[in-house]
Amino acid sequence: MKKLTLVATALSLVLSSTLVQAKVSEAEAAKLGTELTPLGGEKSANADGSIPAWDGGITEPPAGYSVGDHHPDPYPDDKVLFEITAANMAEHASLLSEGQKKLFETYPSTFRIPVYETRRSASAPEFVYEATKENATRAELVKGGNGIKNAAMGIPFPIPQNGLEAIWNHILRYRGEAIQRYGGQAAPTAAGDYNIIGFDDILMIKYSEQGVTPEKLVEENVLMKFKQSITEPARLAGTALLVHETMDQVREPRQAWTYNTGQRRVRKAPNIAYDAPGTAADGLRTTDDFDMFNGAPDRYNWTLKGKQELYVPYNNYKLHSDKVSYSDVLKPGHINPDLTRYEKHRVWVVEANLKEEYRHIYQKRVFYIDEDSWQILVADMYDNRNELYRVAMAYAVNYYEVPALWSTLDVYHDLNSRRYLALGLDNETQMYDFTIEPQDGDFTPQALRRSGIR
Repeated sequence: MKKLTLVATALSLVLSSTLVQAKVSEAEAAKLGTELTPLGGEKSANADGSIPAWDGGITEPPAGYSVGDHHPDPYPDDKVLFEITAANMAEHASLLSEGQKKLFETYPSTFRIPVYETRRSASAPEFVYEATKENATRAELVKGGNGIKNAAMGIPFPIPQNGLEAIWNHILRYRGEAIQRYGGQAAPTAAGDYNIIGFDDILMIKYSEQGVTPEKLVEENVLMKFKQSITEPARLAGTALLVHETMDQVREPRQAWTYNTGQRRVRKAPNIAYDAPGTAADGLRTTDDFDMFNGAPDRYNWTLKGKQELYVPYNNYKLHSDKVSYSDVLKPGHINPDLTRYEKHRVWVVEANLKEEYRHIYQKRVFYIDEDSWQILVADMYDNRNELYRVAMAYAVNYYEVPALWSTLDVYHDLNSRRYLALGLDNETQMYDFTIEPQDGDFTPQALRRSGIR
């Protein structure tokens, strides 16, 4: 087991997820923006300087960028410092997750981790920083931890006291207020053959809307609304999904509807949750794998294990580029290592263990969460034999016109089938649009039927 750098008392780090923690004091909250970053990361460099101090992240786009472009690399002159391979993995074992190590074992001749200089590029708007500081002294988990209250716009628990608070920080991290995403996913066979499943997603994040209040969120009990339509291949085009994610999932569970082009009917979909198979994912991810983790956390006991340094995907602008094609990215066994970038960052480690009274295909999950953005960057999933089953990695970039750190591609590796799912392919499509202004009426079952008709 890796030695974790503890950042709170041992007692607070192993608190049961069933407890509702006290809000942090004004004195603790005052550390945000001083010794801590505005979102709760350690502002200072690490001991040897290999992780630099956070200096605000990316605060303006690089020269030549226009909104709508695929984002040019703000660090074009950075070179690979060294590569981790199956041959030298043991030298770097303390900075790798168990799942990453398993990928070297599974693909010893082809899987590589190119390590670059660490760039703490994560940033967010000032109103998010201000809201985060307010949330720190007022936000609370609802009973059982299956929702939150007294928080809006910013990170709810920037100084987390338990694993549930940390996972809610990921779920509610800032990604803009509304986004339209184009692109798709592919699930290559072991030989590397694949078909592209095209998606058109619209996400309205009610929680992040500028000026929203905790009282307004409680009144509506909706954190975000999500609508997805499949655009290709022809046999699936028009199939659509609508989700309303609730703030208090005890009071009201997630609401979901699907539209099937063959039946031309909208149906309630109460099973779009937990370990139900992901949309058109060839059985390679669960519903709650989407965005690395989403939905109600009630089936697991969550433990905040501490913080450690890890090699994680970060600043993956080469992988994001429209100068490369899907065929450049998608290779047998895993995506093209030459297009990836890993850096050493501090991450929160959160372990989720399945409660005895529930079932799920994952008995245990270990999440590695970026301290600067609360984006889950690596997730290791274990089966009911406590053996590694799947490994997921989120290849992050800063969408600096927002600004927000978010993944450009999420990759889910199934170790048993030796296959993977690449979700979020955008190299051959137009770029995400963070300027849209959708209305609540765009997220109704009636609107779902209209958007799904071919």
